[in-house]
Amino acid sequence: MNESSFSGATPAAAPAAIDQARSARAGEELPLEPLSAWLSSALPALAPPYTVLQFAKGHSNLTYLVTDAAGRELVLRRPPRGSRVKTAHDMGREVRVLTALAPLFPRAPKPLASCDDLAVIGAPFYVMERLRGTILRGPSPALALAPEEKRAIDRALIDTLAELHRLDPRAKELADLGKPEGYVERQVSGWTRRYQESKTDEIPEIDETALWLAAHRPRESGAALIHNDFKFDNVVLDPSRLSRVLGVLDWEMSTLGDPLMDLGTALAYWVEDKDRDELKAFAFGPTFTPGSMTRRELAQRYAQQSGRDLGEGTFYLAFAMFKNAVVAQQIYARYKAGLTTDERFAALLFGVKLLGEESLQVIARGHI
Repeated sequence: MNESSFSGATPAAAPAAIDQARSARAGEELPLEPLSAWLSSALPALAPPYTVLQFAKGHSNLTYLVTDAAGRELVLRRPPRGSRVKTAHDMGREVRVLTALAPLFPRAPKPLASCDDLAVIGAPFYVMERLRGTILRGPSPALALAPEEKRAIDRALIDTLAELHRLDPRAKELADLGKPEGYVERQVSGWTRRYQESKTDEIPEIDETALWLAAHRPRESGAALIHNDFKFDNVVLDPSRLSRVLGVLDWEMSTLGDPLMDLGTALAYWVEDKDRDELKAFAFGPTFTPGSMTRRELAQRYAQQSGRDLGEGTFYLAFAMFKNAVVAQQIYARYKAGLTTDERFAALLFGVKLLGEESLQVIARGHI
């Protein structure tokens, strides 16, 4: 592996909104000695000693910044501690996805090496190139965005999703990444089962949504490679021109499936200005700042770029809110069981109930 595969030295003063790593949370540190030995063997272009810091803002797989003696950077990903979800944190599969995407979708980070030996850090992991750029996190970004600039960013974001869905799912690189036939049915039954397996409290809104989804499954709209977690904080923007998407991160849930399900996920993350303040507090990006597109405008833009008929879109948005609620429930269950000490997760049960209520409102409204 040559030096061009790695990000260069960290600048003395990083631009605003570029993610900064920090010391690992208690219980999530990596054992530096065996990791250093593995890195020097797997990636001989690197030079020890290494420093390891954690990107602390993610909610699923644990992500770290590894820097060598020359200031070269790479990113390490490993499963969260205590996860009981067998299919959600498959490091080997995530590497296969990124490897398959390398010649087809340059906005995906390139994997560099992977390890299945639990003796190294106690879990499977892989390392990939670092994509350095701007990530807009939370409802209030660190950057001041003019309304016209924000609208251009929103268009770039949804256009990138449509671009991903234009990849040929029959391409030899992608063909073994999933089974698109029956995808919608498997998603409804699978996420309903995951909710029951991680359930800690009675939330009638979630149970009611699950019943409606099972009774109103649409026909498959087609097949595409779908990201399944497409939102602002998984997109890296060019700091010099924010309406240019440099990268898309976190491919752990990607597969071949119905692209309208992927669109639904993106829209479920898109909190609007007219939404409840409680929902705005959980926003993963600045989706309701001045100039922002609405969910309906995003859906219309996607339809134009993709040529797909969305119908009313009710099922896809309601399902995505339900799925997000289940993901939050799974994380909360780990927190309640004491398997993570991250205090951000303490409020997620409220988020589960809130998303259940929102999904029922989408169903009652009958459109995006």
